[in-house]
Amino acid sequence: MSRRRLAAAATVVGLVAAGLTVTGGTAVANGDGYSALIQRASYGVPHITARNFASLGFGAGYVQAEDNVCLIAEQMVTVRAERSRWFGAEASNVSSDLFHQKAIDDQVAERLLDGPRDGVRAPSRQVRDQVRGFAAGYNAYLRDGKAITDPACAGKEWVRPISELDMWRMHWATMVLVSSGALADGIVAAAPPTASGNSAPASAPPAEAVTGSEGAATDLGSNAYGLGRDATTSGAGMLLANPHFPWDGTERFYRMHLKVPGRYDVEGAALVGDPLVQIGHNGRVAWSHTVSTAQRFVWHRLDLVPGDPTSYRYDGQPRKMTASTVTIQTPEGPISRTLYDTHFGPVVVVPGQFDWTDTTAYAITDANATNNRALDGWLAMGQARSVGELRTVLDERQFLPWVNVIAVDRRGQALYADHSVVPRVTDSLAAACIPAPFQPVYASTGQAVLDGSRSSCELGRDPDAAVPGILGPANLPTLVRSDYVTNSNDSYWLANPEHPLEGYPRIVGAEQTQRSLRTRLGVHQVQQRRTGTDGLPGRGFTTSNLWDVTLGNRVYGGELVRDDLVRSCEAAPTATTSDGATVDLTEACAALRGWDLRVDLDSRGAHLFTEFVGAGGLRFADPFDPTAPLSTPSRLAVDDPKVRTALADAVQKLDGIPLDARLGDIQTEPRGAEQIPIHGGHHDVGAFNMTISGFAPGVGYPKILHGTSFLMAVELGRDGPSGRQILTYSQSANPNSPWYADQTRLYSGKGWDTIKFTQRQLRADPNLVTYRVGERRD
Repeated sequence: MSRRRLAAAATVVGLVAAGLTVTGGTAVANGDGYSALIQRASYGVPHITARNFASLGFGAGYVQAEDNVCLIAEQMVTVRAERSRWFGAEASNVSSDLFHQKAIDDQVAERLLDGPRDGVRAPSRQVRDQVRGFAAGYNAYLRDGKAITDPACAGKEWVRPISELDMWRMHWATMVLVSSGALADGIVAAAPPTASGNSAPASAPPAEAVTGSEGAATDLGSNAYGLGRDATTSGAGMLLANPHFPWDGTERFYRMHLKVPGRYDVEGAALVGDPLVQIGHNGRVAWSHTVSTAQRFVWHRLDLVPGDPTSYRYDGQPRKMTASTVTIQTPEGPISRTLYDTHFGPVVVVPGQFDWTDTTAYAITDANATNNRALDGWLAMGQARSVGELRTVLDERQFLPWVNVIAVDRRGQALYADHSVVPRVTDSLAAACIPAPFQPVYASTGQAVLDGSRSSCELGRDPDAAVPGILGPANLPTLVRSDYVTNSNDSYWLANPEHPLEGYPRIVGAEQTQRSLRTRLGVHQVQQRRTGTDGLPGRGFTTSNLWDVTLGNRVYGGELVRDDLVRSCEAAPTATTSDGATVDLTEACAALRGWDLRVDLDSRGAHLFTEFVGAGGLRFADPFDPTAPLSTPSRLAVDDPKVRTALADAVQKLDGIPLDARLGDIQTEPRGAEQIPIHGGHHDVGAFNMTISGFAPGVGYPKILHGTSFLMAVELGRDGPSGRQILTYSQSANPNSPWYADQTRLYSGKGWDTIKFTQRQLRADPNLVTYRVGERRD
């Protein structure tokens, strides 16, 4: 069936100046095609309006291809199991391809589309239409024949049209990102012991070594505040969204505003390649996500049949594993491997932790592997009109793969909920079914290793759960407040310290345990702003001072220990490194004394404290006190020799870099030949504005790896949403795009773009450009 492109609408500002071109034709008015109005605001942010969800998806797919065609194309290479073919047969690509080819062979994506499952009707017609439209929009951009100017994929054969099925495969990969996806190497490597045998007895790995979702998500994280009517000067709800995600690659965010009049109207951000806003706001509700501490899969210890390591006992009877031969293509020829499954899920090997021996193997059940509810869930979130309605969406759909929700509404209600998809491991099941050697692992990490030989140790079903095998809403933490809720990647326990959340299964998160410095600072900042004790005039939050607090760049670890560290340093200004070298600490003492305890561009000595903490120097003399969780521990263990060793190691590592250098001179982000100074600091030092950089000896930190990405401070006032937002690494990854570095420079100066939710706000933008994209089927 042939397709023809639609006409461009009139431009508000010259298209040539914006670097845009559009195609000619006639707008489609019937249901046989796609048509979307694109209003490009400052910094290239698209506001997309369409008459239905298929056309809305088309518009989203088209503009995302305009800005990030290479990122989307690379995602498709991954989920098509073609990384080895196009990028080389290195081990990581081979492992990825085998994992995704197995999903293709098993028709995982097709099964997501089977329709109603266990009473949950998903995916809906609207979501299917939007995914279909996104693929069509991306493909239309390729067919328009515009030259791809991004050197990452210009002229590459792997930039090809995509299908709806490709989109669903990519969506599934996102669902299992911190579960099966994080264990892909172990799934691919799992093989029975050889004839010579590996019959070493299975033992529990040390708790800190267990591979799991918390470990897999270390590069991901977030801060979020939900500020209710008692915490804002206006009495309206206010939200801080501050996800910490990679600055490069396929997990970048993309800002957009999507609207189907009367049905859906949401401004915010989504991961590149996704057709719906995941963090954002409508006219009445705003929400953000933070990575949850809950686990996404459980282990099953298999008791193998003697003499047959691919069979396991289940209720006293042998069960045969399923062996599947998976083949991928590489430039050197095909590679085949046999992968193994059980009725629980795939067999996984983690060398030295979960080995496959003559007597024991381990399989996992991934609670997100069958999650087909997420896109419908985000769609319903965007349609909610209050915190109460949003909570109902969470309860009924149970769709969030690995994140918390922090939300507010126009009436000043604030919500925290970890209603993510969590395997159904209740405390009673854990007590009865986790073998004794693995009980400490469960207690310390939440990782459950269940006895796989008994049907009584299956996950079962909560009566209120959306599907079998996951915890229902009654077993998941939720809190609604009129003052505030917050999360910075610790568990739910202190979402609001005045109302601790307790009594939930350990698999969801830890209670009565030490909080991170970032979590503690995050709570302190809210409490201090509410009482006017943070140095800012007045009490309560506005979007202006919320922005200032977020980018205030305080370093809580430095506030606690810097003075004691300096006194110790000055009392004995010579120390020995861990490799035995003697270091003069005189300059280090002076740099730390002169440090302003922040990670601003003008902060001097901040990097020295960062390296001191990274070397293990932040050691406390006082223990954690669960009755004072926001103030303990707090005293530097000045008598611990490892403190001084860490400072010496930091000085040694920074050889060639002035210890009192300005942070903005040594922490930068490249944009072409430009090195843009970047503020912010490491999670471990207690910086709220988290920025993780790569270190170059003698140079500093010339590339940001991950950290603050999409940043939004929005207030839901009577006249509609207002506030500030920015995408720190800019809208496009293409170095030849006009939107490659503009927001990055803006962020460097702590600037912002404004919320543009209404047409009045949008039309006030002096850089607005309007055009139409679409196609019809003849």
